[in-house]
Amino acid sequence: MVVISAQYSLSRALSPIPRTTPTRRSVTTMAAAAAATTTTTVRVAAAQMTSINDLSTNFNTCSRLVQDAVAAGAKLLCFPENFSFVGSKDGESLTIAETLDGPIMQRYCSLARESSIWLSLGGFQEKGPDEEHLCNTHVLIDDSGNIRSTYQKIHLFDVDVPGGAVYKESRFTTAGQDIIAVDSPMGRLGLTVCYDLRFPELYQQLRFQHQVQVLIVPAAFTKVTGEAHWEILLRARAIETQCYVIAPAQAGRHNEKRESYGDTLIIDPWGKVVGRLPDRLSTGITVADIDFSLIDSVRTKMPISKHRKPLDFWKPASL
Repeated sequence: MVVISAQYSLSRALSPIPRTTPTRRSVTTMAAAAAATTTTTVRVAAAQMTSINDLSTNFNTCSRLVQDAVAAGAKLLCFPENFSFVGSKDGESLTIAETLDGPIMQRYCSLARESSIWLSLGGFQEKGPDEEHLCNTHVLIDDSGNIRSTYQKIHLFDVDVPGGAVYKESRFTTAGQDIIAVDSPMGRLGLTVCYDLRFPELYQQLRFQHQVQVLIVPAAFTKVTGEAHWEILLRARAIETQCYVIAPAQAGRHNEKRESYGDTLIIDPWGKVVGRLPDRLSTGITVADIDFSLIDSVRTKMPISKHRKPLDFWKPASL
């Protein structure tokens, strides 16, 4: 069953979208940014699904969710980490890893073009620098089916989860190095992936050095860590950056060894949850409006960007 949840914020006067010089691997489109200034709000959606080790099955699920998002009036649909494939055994993802011009990603580009919707595809298994490694890549596709920007996950999940399993993502994944922000009709977007969420300095950079308005956090949080930290970390990132946060999540049991927490969320710049599926484990979308004037209002009334200390202020105390 596909579940759709929608909550919307009130419209206010639109403020201009700030811009900075794009980072490497980022495509900054001035025309797209200008388009965002023509309306006070723009509708977005976040998907929740339970991916398995079958590319066709996962694509069919994504296609249905795209149809739901289009019907709901969304201009952007964000999918969770590993949307196209979740392996059932170690190393299985390496066997299906492809370049971005390969048939897997091109199929999603066609889906975006045919549906006239932007897609955020978090955690794609992009072919890595050698046969033993892939890149965990967040791909942003526009409504014409063009890849606008990519981000390779910087923080790899090498963790012995208390009460859970041991993970070593670095065994088969190469970490990225670049911070990525890109202009779009949905505002200035900051691209991240899953475990990045635990490192606030990345989000501080995106907000204060790259002027993002919307943070996208596709994830496949474990059940143990999700129950403890998922929502509180997302709301903290929204509050401390005064950005919208879109957090599409994998949900439920993928196979005998792997289970994800779920609870897909959209959060506003005041830290309020404005989009959430009623069932943490269901397949479906939640929809909300990005209200650009709310971003401006929150930042004006609490101008933390002006109050922050420069990096050289935090010098080691002399002994």
